[in-house]
Amino acid sequence: MSFPPAQTVKAILGPTNTGKTYFAIERMLAHPSGMIGLPLRLLAREVYQRVVERVGEQAVALVTGEERIVPAKPRFWVCTVEAMPVDIRVDCVAIDEIQTAIDFSRGHVFTDRILNARGTHETLLLGSATMAPVIRRLLPHVDIIDRPRFSQLTYAGSKKISRQPARSAIVAFSARQVYAIAELIRRERGGAAVVMGALSPRTRNAQVDLYQNGDVDFLVATDAIGMGLNLDIHHVAFADDSKFDGRLSRGLTPAELGQIAGRAGRHARNGTFGVTGGTEGFDEELVVQLETHDFDPIKVLQWRNNRLDFSSIGALRDSLDMPPEHKSLTRVPVATDQLALEFVARNEAGQLARGLDGARLLWECCQIPDYQGISPANHGEIVTRIYSDLVKRRHVNEDWIAEQVRFCDSIAGDIDTLSNRIKQIRTWTFVANRKNWLADPSHWREKTRDIEDRLSDALHEKLTQRFVDRRTSVLLRHLKDKRMASPEINERGEVSLEGHLIGTLEGFRFTLARNDGDAEIKGLRSAADQVVAPEISKRADRLAGAPNEEFVLATDGRLRWKGEVIAELLEGDSLYRPRILILADETLTGPDLERVQDRLSLWLRHHINTVLEGVMALEAPADIEGAARGIAFQLFEHLGLLPRGQVADEVKNLDQDVRGKMRKLGIKFGAYHIYLPLSLKPAPRELALILFALKHGGVRQPGVTDIPHIVLSGRTSFVVDPEVDTRLYEVAGFKVAGKRAVRVDILERLADIIRPLIAVDPTRYQGEPPAGAAEGNGFRVTVEMTSLLGCSGEDFASILASLGYRVKRTPKAAPVAAAADATSEAPALEEVLSENPATTDVAEEAPLEAVAAAEAAPIAFEADVPATTIVEAAPEAAPAAPAEPEFDEIWYPAGRRPDNARQANRRRPEGEPGETRQRQRPAAKRRPEGEVQDFTKAQHLNGNGKGKPKAERRDKRDERPRFERPREERKEKAFDPDSPFAKLAALRDRKAE
Repeated sequence: MSFPPAQTVKAILGPTNTGKTYFAIERMLAHPSGMIGLPLRLLAREVYQRVVERVGEQAVALVTGEERIVPAKPRFWVCTVEAMPVDIRVDCVAIDEIQTAIDFSRGHVFTDRILNARGTHETLLLGSATMAPVIRRLLPHVDIIDRPRFSQLTYAGSKKISRQPARSAIVAFSARQVYAIAELIRRERGGAAVVMGALSPRTRNAQVDLYQNGDVDFLVATDAIGMGLNLDIHHVAFADDSKFDGRLSRGLTPAELGQIAGRAGRHARNGTFGVTGGTEGFDEELVVQLETHDFDPIKVLQWRNNRLDFSSIGALRDSLDMPPEHKSLTRVPVATDQLALEFVARNEAGQLARGLDGARLLWECCQIPDYQGISPANHGEIVTRIYSDLVKRRHVNEDWIAEQVRFCDSIAGDIDTLSNRIKQIRTWTFVANRKNWLADPSHWREKTRDIEDRLSDALHEKLTQRFVDRRTSVLLRHLKDKRMASPEINERGEVSLEGHLIGTLEGFRFTLARNDGDAEIKGLRSAADQVVAPEISKRADRLAGAPNEEFVLATDGRLRWKGEVIAELLEGDSLYRPRILILADETLTGPDLERVQDRLSLWLRHHINTVLEGVMALEAPADIEGAARGIAFQLFEHLGLLPRGQVADEVKNLDQDVRGKMRKLGIKFGAYHIYLPLSLKPAPRELALILFALKHGGVRQPGVTDIPHIVLSGRTSFVVDPEVDTRLYEVAGFKVAGKRAVRVDILERLADIIRPLIAVDPTRYQGEPPAGAAEGNGFRVTVEMTSLLGCSGEDFASILASLGYRVKRTPKAAPVAAAADATSEAPALEEVLSENPATTDVAEEAPLEAVAAAEAAPIAFEADVPATTIVEAAPEAAPAAPAEPEFDEIWYPAGRRPDNARQANRRRPEGEPGETRQRQRPAAKRRPEGEVQDFTKAQHLNGNGKGKPKAERRDKRDERPRFERPREERKEKAFDPDSPFAKLAALRDRKAE
């Protein structure tokens, strides 16, 4: 084997960032004509643009597999290595990235150019220093020139993908990995450009521009960036250290890692490299190799015979299988074109290859690249169809090619769909650029080029939409170029920059505008914070001088300024001194934050002291001492509302002078509560509710935000929510009574209505008794009562029962039962009437024992009524009641305080003399255990023989003195034999028999 003379061949070898490609371009342009072969169509496009800028468009030709721009008389040819027209003589020939000669699929083409492509005056071989020994063996007279790296490359270790520094390239080796990493960077850092060898050159150029222009700070790429792309990369991170090379998955060699890592740092700026995404860190030996660019030399290049025999298909196959003669060369494994040749040779189309022209044409058809990566059989069918048409028709069938192209002519679909269409159209672009394959090649070149461009643009848009937030590019450019316009903020707080919505500014917090499904973008957030920082500082100045009227404390415990949330309250050291948490971004710091904090603290103190002025005055009143001062302080601790039962003993011991002083402080002594009426207004109660909630469960608990709305609605009572803490209702000015919460002042008004009714005896009342008055010092529910509380029926009954009242229900046909009960309740009612004289005026101070008596045991009655009521049984011998009998309901005050003097005089313990009794009755004999009381002898049950009293009432009735009187005393009383009482007595006697 003989090679051309090497006297004019120079090998420019060295690591990345040595300026080899730049040197070759300069040397080529120094000659009248020249040609440069590049490893990538993308790089060829970049060099073509650079040369056109130097010598003009008419002097430069671009030839790649899918693109052919050839002016009338070009002087310089920029090509991919495979597309170099080797039959054209030029003064200077340059081959870039010659280390690709070791690649299994493309290496033999680079080897052929190294050995055979020559310029008449100068030939330049550009590549890695690892090629020096093999080049010297193959070309003994070559002039090897070593070029040192312009900058240093250092190892930076391992970092998470989300923590990679700006201007980083993250390298992976599959589209799935690239897309996943780019998606993560978009969520975490704002966006990334994507560069893969599978992308069309136009798409890759557009993505590279995103990165180069500063629209994004990250690049996610395959090893395509290791092939001559001159990018502004500061750091290269390997997300994987193995790849599938078309045959098997293997680890990258140190030289391959060095080729990629070397893209970090350009010209005199140093670069770094590292690992990420779970990739194990590099060992020390590998790090040293990468930092010093000292790799094992390449020993063997891939080779395939270029002197082919086209006399027949068999001869062609034999010439392709010829082994190399030089020991530094090895025969390339079966390539795609050879597989296509084997496929065609086995079918009928192989019979068409007759003579030199037939075999030569078949081999040209086999050179169609398999851009789609389909199976050898499918690719072989495409080659067979094209070859058959060329032999039979002399041109590819236009209808067939039109159908294939039309299938690709759609920009709809996702990233994968568009990528597949681009791969397919690249095949037809390659076919259209072959000489004489199509009847109208110019039309199809334009057609396929237009489709590829539109698909590439659509793919670029899809990639940008998925992996880049448009706001990122605007913000990053704003940070780099201070001359750009300031952000605009509308009345809704929306922040826009150059027409892009960046986010919303509320108070001192900036919220990024997000797309559906987006997570927090750290890079964008950081940039946006710097953009809005001046506006936040201005707002801090305005708030520091704002009047009190501009601040509002809402029911959720948050402070608002001009309608925007700026802070929230937290639990403080004391009830009336909560802490303020400023809701602001990190942008609000230093003096600005202190001024905002001081202004809000001053306003909050003023707000509490103003709204709860009367309550705050009770902390240390000057005019009262002793027990009164203690009651006032308890009112202060309970936010101006205190259940009377908690201080009943202390209140009872207060004289009228002290009470008068307390009334001057706004304190009212009610039947159920001691409170400040002015503090029951909505504003004080809302503030009290917030302060209480901060200390007891927080303002987020149920009821804190809902109860104030009920207060404002003016409702006097409402059904309680079982999930709400009952203490919240009390603090809000309501008492939980039965099923409902009733406003405190409404309860007092109800007590004022009931008090004169139970003081009236209708049998002795002169004239028409008041509505609701009942015998036996009871009362009936009136419309005035239900209207006052806004409820009736069972709800109203539950309220009365919870207040200590008991109901007695009797059929209206037998009113005698009520008379009997009136007699039995007479002592209690006498006590109530003596303590509560009949009046309809609202009392300034109502005794607690007059209305509420929760400690008293209820009297048992039986009837089919709600659980909150107790009804006396109907007589057994009474006439049959109607289907729906009507009952007369009379309520009685059930409670008696044990310390009530009058009650104590009536019911002294056995053996103790009573102050008001004329004689002391002997103690009743206790029944033997297990003996049932004879209720037919109970005087107050004479009119009701049907039911039996409840068991829990037996012992108490046994102890009542009136039951100890002999039955004969009742019989001695004369009464009208025609009266109902006579009939009931007869009925009782029959039953006793």
